[in-house]
Amino acid sequence: MSGRKSSSLDKVLDRLDRLDAAGLRTLVQRLARERALLDTVFNTLQEGVLVITADGEIDYANSAAARLIGFKDEAGAAATLWRLVPGLRASLEGAGGPGPKQGQPLVTREFELTYPAPRVVRLYMVPFSEGEGGAPRFAIILSDITGEKKSTAELIENEKISSILLLAAGVAHELGNPLNSLTIHLQLIERKLKKLRGSKESESLTDSIRICQDEVTRLDGIIRNFLEAIRPRPPDLGEVNIAEIIEDVLRFQGKELADRRLVVEGELPASTPVIMADRNQLKQVFFNLVKNAMEAMPAGGKLTLRVGADDDSVFIRIADTGSGIKTEDLTKLFSPYHTTKTGGHGLGLMIVQRIMRDHGGHVGIESKEGVGTVVTLQFPQKHRRVRMLPGA
Repeated sequence: MSGRKSSSLDKVLDRLDRLDAAGLRTLVQRLARERALLDTVFNTLQEGVLVITADGEIDYANSAAARLIGFKDEAGAAATLWRLVPGLRASLEGAGGPGPKQGQPLVTREFELTYPAPRVVRLYMVPFSEGEGGAPRFAIILSDITGEKKSTAELIENEKISSILLLAAGVAHELGNPLNSLTIHLQLIERKLKKLRGSKESESLTDSIRICQDEVTRLDGIIRNFLEAIRPRPPDLGEVNIAEIIEDVLRFQGKELADRRLVVEGELPASTPVIMADRNQLKQVFFNLVKNAMEAMPAGGKLTLRVGADDDSVFIRIADTGSGIKTEDLTKLFSPYHTTKTGGHGLGLMIVQRIMRDHGGHVGIESKEGVGTVVTLQFPQKHRRVRMLPGA
């Protein structure tokens, strides 16, 4: 309130003992309006505002503060900040005992809350008293900084990942040179052994060379997959029909699907809405996912692919009747080098997730051990790639 209004109110209060019933009623109404105005102002703030006593009892809490700390102003119940935010009292402890002190300057704290919702809160606290000899109280400002903390943590994590990937890329590049050399020399040895055909020793050496060549090929594949994952190319966007791409991938993998005695069921309507995507990158996504599904069904099973759409998105469901995924492994699926397959490199789903993210899409996985796995892909339709915010 302005200084002029406060001064005017002081004059009225000085004449309080001389006011009649009508004057007192007017004064009470005016005070009620002043209180209502202050409440309205404080309740529009995004920051929480508290007033507490030295014992932590809450004298006032605006709406934001009540939401942040789970405070309910219940009649007859004296709520204390110390009960709602355990550990805060000890943090504010001064030399003379627990809790805040009148002589303390501005105090700043950050703490985590798990109730009523997980969040990180920053607290500013300053002491004040009402008049000379008044009991000390404390004004507290609370700010929800969960998003700020999350952004900072993500930035640090991204920097760590970038540094690790840069180092790993260098190592992968250096590994490529000796692998090339090994391949060349194995080929030379193989040619010389062909001239010594007929002996048991040469046949044994030929088998050993073949094993070495297979291992070199496998290592080369790991390096290529790794470099593809950490050196992504921006998508070359063009109009594509998802159903056509899936059909191409299934034709390419048709022989392996037949060899594994897998039944393939598909709902791939030709009328599926067009999306903007990189055709080759999407082929890699579906190739990786179908490959994973096949490897989860070594003794046969059924692979189901369905394409659908709503007003905004195109959805693809890829379901298998394989071994499923353990609950404890579900949260690690997109982590590099996490794999449950013998000989797997754990980069397939990481590549899928990166490509989906680059296309503005999402990937979700549901699985039950012993029942099977469903992977759901969501792509924005062509007309939804640019969306104006209301009022923009």
